[in-house]
Amino acid sequence: MAEPVYKEAEARDLDARYAATRALSLSLAANLSDGDATAQSMPDASPAKWHLAHVSWFFETFVLRDSVPGYRPFDERFAFLFNSYYEAEGPRHARPKRGLLTRPSLDDVIAYRAHVDAAMLAALPSLPASARDLVTLGLHHEEQHQELLLTDILHLFAQNPLQLGLWPRGPRTPSPPPEPLRWISGPAGLVEIGHDGTGFAFDCEGPRHVVHLTPYALADRAVTNGEWTGFIESGGYQDPAHWLSDGWAWVKAEGIEAPHYWERDRNGGWTRFTLSGREPVDPAEPVTHISLYEADAFASWAGARLPTEAEWEAVAASLDSTDGHFLDRAGPCHPSPARPGSGCRQMFGDVWEWTGSAYRPYPGFRPASGAVGEYNGKFMSGQFVLRGGSCATPRGHARASYRNFFYPHQRWQFTGLRLARDMPA
Repeated sequence: MAEPVYKEAEARDLDARYAATRALSLSLAANLSDGDATAQSMPDASPAKWHLAHVSWFFETFVLRDSVPGYRPFDERFAFLFNSYYEAEGPRHARPKRGLLTRPSLDDVIAYRAHVDAAMLAALPSLPASARDLVTLGLHHEEQHQELLLTDILHLFAQNPLQLGLWPRGPRTPSPPPEPLRWISGPAGLVEIGHDGTGFAFDCEGPRHVVHLTPYALADRAVTNGEWTGFIESGGYQDPAHWLSDGWAWVKAEGIEAPHYWERDRNGGWTRFTLSGREPVDPAEPVTHISLYEADAFASWAGARLPTEAEWEAVAASLDSTDGHFLDRAGPCHPSPARPGSGCRQMFGDVWEWTGSAYRPYPGFRPASGAVGEYNGKFMSGQFVLRGGSCATPRGHARASYRNFFYPHQRWQFTGLRLARDMPA
């Protein structure tokens, strides 16, 4: 029995979303030279043109190859170059050596994208439902790589002594001081977390299940640069009392004295490197580019703790996940100060918020069959969960149940924190 095809309105929506997502990726790379797009600044990062090609490989492999009879790949060799970690798809180029791929050129990669796009747009109206589900997964996958493209370019450009940004930013006026931090009690007792099955979600967001939360409160906004400066000036990076053992070993081994990209200026103040170049640190903006180790140490210093991912989701579930400072188009990309208001603010956008929860499967989790089952499940070891999205996350990509994850020492992403504390029962 043939699989049903999607209704005409659903087909138009997916066509439009495909075209918009693919166009945004190209616009993010529009200011890059071939050299910019080829270099790789560290093994955790990938060249911009690799990101652009890899997401195209995903559509070519899992949709066009498997669901479009007669499709001919743009270049058979690209499967080896642009497979990321899918063991079921065979051998691949070593991740730490992606920056050595001087060829294909950026122009060649753009031509590859055009080839894949033409085939995809021609095939979309007649794809079976299972293939269209893979298209939806591929679009969310590309949105993840849009954020990675920006954060990897940020890391690359930060290595250049010229300290030039990707996008210029106009004159700025100092932000007003943030409102004093307030504590907001969250739902306690038996609560449900995890994706409820409505709309798209990655496999790691489910199954939905019940957890028990003892009384707690979350800070009403993210920790600011100004508050972090207080941690630095009080000797927070020199006092082992606040640090996890692994974190303290990391601080000493790496000589960590401040968030990533921060430097002292000649007057003793702080600057940070951004996608618009080096700028003075704005005390009102949320602190970003910090590790789990730093976030946990700050929370200890502040007499608080990191929230669990269940606490975070229980509070965020009632909020609009699109109402925040996200990536809407190519252009300056920076966290913003919290807007005035009541309740928990900045839950979505600005900075990914570290939680104290290990990235492990939910009860009843089962990865999908086949190569796409390698998407999340095999990474559920040694990493911690972050929630909420950032200024580099495309709007509409995040939701209350979304689980991002990184290793505790990593901080080249837009990572920040929100404090939590226990409340009397």
